[in-house]
Amino acid sequence: MITACIALGSNLGNRRENLRFAIARIQSLAGTQLTAASDFLCTLPVDSPLGSPEFLNAAVVIETSLSAAALMNALLEIERQLGRRRDDAPRNASRPIDLDLLLFGNSIIRTPDLTVPHPRMHTRLFVLEPLAQVAPNLWHPELNCTIHELLTSLQKDLLRENSPHHS
Repeated sequence: MITACIALGSNLGNRRENLRFAIARIQSLAGTQLTAASDFLCTLPVDSPLGSPEFLNAAVVIETSLSAAALMNALLEIERQLGRRRDDAPRNASRPIDLDLLLFGNSIIRTPDLTVPHPRMHTRLFVLEPLAQVAPNLWHPELNCTIHELLTSLQKDLLRENSPHHS
């Protein structure tokens, strides 16, 4: 069994129900057990078209016997079941569900279909805040620090950027 972390986000439709449905489906995957789920956090959209609705974000930790590729395919199927269309939608468009595989044990995976650890997770509060609730001591295999350390570092960077003395 491998510990994997998944980020969830929704900003279309019944966001809370979309997240609940996705978590229930993840929990029901063969060879998979949900070990932790964060609170649902309301966040402003990042890199999205102007006027995009707010997101509801969460993170879950699972133990799974699935391969990373099989897990990612299952996540994409859950997105399809909730009406997500990746093919024709512009990048960062509003969506009923977004499921990102953040970490898969200590694996570093670089294929055309999958990049793990997620390449932008350490730059996103909406990922790190819920993930730190459920897996603060989990290790990022490339950045060699914990999720809690990544969150603290990002919060400090954002404070510095937003301070009136920042040039």
